[in-house]
Amino acid sequence: MFTPKSFAFLSQLATNNDREWFKANQAQYENEVRTPALHFIEAMRPHVLALSPRLTATAKKVGGSLMRPQRDARFSKDKTPYKTNVGVQFRHFQGKDVHAPGLYLHIANEGCFLGAGIWHPDSKALSKLRTCIDENPNAYKKALIQLREAGFEMEGSTLIRPPRGYDKNHPMLDELKRKDFIAIKPIDAKQITDTEFVSWCANEFKQTQKLMGYLCFALDLDY
Repeated sequence: MFTPKSFAFLSQLATNNDREWFKANQAQYENEVRTPALHFIEAMRPHVLALSPRLTATAKKVGGSLMRPQRDARFSKDKTPYKTNVGVQFRHFQGKDVHAPGLYLHIANEGCFLGAGIWHPDSKALSKLRTCIDENPNAYKKALIQLREAGFEMEGSTLIRPPRGYDKNHPMLDELKRKDFIAIKPIDAKQITDTEFVSWCANEFKQTQKLMGYLCFALDLDY
């Protein structure tokens, strides 16, 4: 589905990141990036639903699992209009945006990775996650073991100090300080262009099931 041409287009876009160039090369984007991404989403759909029927895998150009190519540069010093990566998110159906629990594929010349979890949860969700870790640490620990054995690592932003209401000697302090609950596994670009990538990717996502189930439990979401 994805080919070296997909990466080549992203490289060209990084060099020519403006609206006129993108418009002139729209057909190349469609053929080498968006269409392969939509085919990947469609092929992943049965695997994603097998993991959880609460996750979505929607192969649409807009409003589906494929993240849009346009950047939101309103609050960024970087005013380039387009992303130089491909993002695919299979998120929980009750989530309205990228901050919902979900599975993620990131494709870029600078690095590719699989992800699972929740990125930048709002303050209410973050409070629920911390309360759950405080009160139910064992299931969370089992999720971390499963992730590490499969080559995933928890990443994202963290607090410098303990969150309000938690002691500095809390045994789960490092986890309670998290502001993102995302497990990341770097992958090679050659894996993405391999003919067996869909089945391989589906198997990798299975290794994140304990984390996904735990986060949804903490947020009172079915999984």
